[in-house]
Amino acid sequence: MILGMSTPTFTLVHVGLSLSGMAAGAVVVLGLLGARRPGNWTALFLVTTVATSATGFLFHSAGFGAAHLVGVISLAVLAVAILALYFYRLAGPWRWLYVAGSVLALYLNVFVGVVQAFQKLPFLRLLAPTGSEPPFVVAQVLVMAVFIALGIIAVKRFHPPVHVPKFPVDRGDACEVGKTIGD
Repeated sequence: MILGMSTPTFTLVHVGLSLSGMAAGAVVVLGLLGARRPGNWTALFLVTTVATSATGFLFHSAGFGAAHLVGVISLAVLAVAILALYFYRLAGPWRWLYVAGSVLALYLNVFVGVVQAFQKLPFLRLLAPTGSEPPFVVAQVLVMAVFIALGIIAVKRFHPPVHVPKFPVDRGDACEVGKTIGD
């Protein structure tokens, strides 16, 4: 049992979060490439990807392994992306940190998805039973190359508009120095 669920049920929840994060992340990255930020999709991507990484630590394991390391890296990257977006409002270097963090977080989720696909899908498992054969390596190198290219393009293209606060226009109602209202 994990969080009151059977391990198979918890696994389905974890996989559902991961697939939701990947789908929402794809929408977000496409938005970044088009110089826009899809607000609700961004929130969904960040929440589901954080949840995916966090729930990954709850699976029973003998020790700290590669999956745990990917989870730690993912959570750190997501923390920076969340800070950049919601606290620093993409100002200055926080813009590219958000973009790079979002693309990297999606890449890490897809990276683990590829690992899982080669472990769980029979036709892929036949191609790479140990996960070190050329088909697995080629798949991971191609995924990495695609995400590096997407990240570079997204950083170059994504420049959100700067929102300047609107101040009341001076219509002459201000008092002159030394005078009080009503003089």
